[in-house]
Amino acid sequence: MGEVYRGKDTRLDRIVAIKILPQNLSTNADLKQRFDREARAISALNHPRICTLHDVGHQDGIDFLVMEYLEGETLAQRLRRGPVPLKEVLKIGIEVCEALDVAHRAGIIHRDLKPGNIMLTANGAKLMDFGLAKAASASVHSATSSAPLLSAAQTISEASPISPLTVAGTMIGTIQYMAPEQIEGREADVRSDLFALGAVLYEMVTGVRPFEGKSQISVASAILEKDPDPVSKRQPLTPPALEHVINACLEKKPDDRLQSARDVRLELKWIAEAPPPVSLPAASAKTRSSVLPWAVAAAAVLLSVAVAVALLTSNAPQPKYHMVTFREGTLQNARFTQDGKTIVYSGQWEGGSPEISVARVGNPESRPLGLSSATLAAVSPSDELAIIEGCENVFLVDCGGTLGTVSLSGGAPRSVTGNVAYADWSPDSKQLAIVVDNPNDARLESPPGHVLYRQNSGWLGHPRFSPDGTLIAFENHPVDSDDGTIDVVD
Repeated sequence: MGEVYRGKDTRLDRIVAIKILPQNLSTNADLKQRFDREARAISALNHPRICTLHDVGHQDGIDFLVMEYLEGETLAQRLRRGPVPLKEVLKIGIEVCEALDVAHRAGIIHRDLKPGNIMLTANGAKLMDFGLAKAASASVHSATSSAPLLSAAQTISEASPISPLTVAGTMIGTIQYMAPEQIEGREADVRSDLFALGAVLYEMVTGVRPFEGKSQISVASAILEKDPDPVSKRQPLTPPALEHVINACLEKKPDDRLQSARDVRLELKWIAEAPPPVSLPAASAKTRSSVLPWAVAAAAVLLSVAVAVALLTSNAPQPKYHMVTFREGTLQNARFTQDGKTIVYSGQWEGGSPEISVARVGNPESRPLGLSSATLAAVSPSDELAIIEGCENVFLVDCGGTLGTVSLSGGAPRSVTGNVAYADWSPDSKQLAIVVDNPNDARLESPPGHVLYRQNSGWLGHPRFSPDGTLIAFENHPVDSDDGTIDVVD
């Protein structure tokens, strides 16, 4: 709807961008009103991540905006070369979130967030084109604003296999990045921008749009009814935490999404600040030859089973069964993470060393976390992993390796102590209970270094904190070959 020229401000001697409403459109009252209101929306926003408006005017029948001149390329142009590296994805995502947060706090919803409206400059990303912006509903956002509601208008963006359109009528925005509520003609709010942000993040990571189709109707249907392919399926090395953020933005229902751009920014910042993942060196084989009697040395699958008290009754419904991993291997110690849909487990495939993998319920394959020769001991409520490094057989979880901790989002493990066989996190994620596997001196310690119980002739196993964190249950085997008892310690 606009033409943009590179010009020079002769009064201040600076290069500017001049956006004009073409004369053939200036007679359209709706388009002219939208053009004027874009100026009002931008004038209410002053932030380094938002394209600055210098002036607005009308001369010789031409309406124009004088805007900050940005050197660089749009994110859409960058994506033509393929996926964006993870470090850049996080940087761009954080900067776009900063812009959205400022706009939303000013009571303005963008409604047309897409790669073509994000300019990549030497000084970072800049959000542009508030031509479809509208005032946020007071029921969703507490900010007040006099920014007017804008009427719909048709605009065509850059050419693509499916020309992204901003559709006239009740649907306002570029359809590939529109939230379900926009497609259905319902009121958009700040969470609609977050859906578009999730689509942009997905495209940066994978190089493809999350929702595609041969027509606008098929794209709209996909947005309303289908989930995109998992990010980790297209980019296996994507940090699980980033995939979680993208999925949370792309939830169909606004109430199920992350609720503010600030929340998304904090999540992305946390992921960006995590140390880069590294592979652990292989460790020497342990000599203990006996396999624990309760270990099942067979090809296995992880199961997610819905369990309820109602199952104890005769008319209870059948549990729901989901196969999570289809690859046969030796698996051990599966644990859910805090989101309830991600499973972390120890696995060993034929001819390989033990490694820790992550699986999503509904995803047909797992993804290794880059932690080789390591087994999983526990997952904290804050998604911190306690791992034991140095076992060459996944079943020898009591082999006495080096205990380390590492974030589920990635990074280098931080060593805690050596010769540890088992571990568990406290409910507040601040404390570890461990079993030290010294010959003739097995110890239960919490915190590591503080002995709670010692077994001089047998062995100990599987410490578990109580839900309130005040008790620890553990296995106590006075003799190495006996069946043992379950004991509790304060």
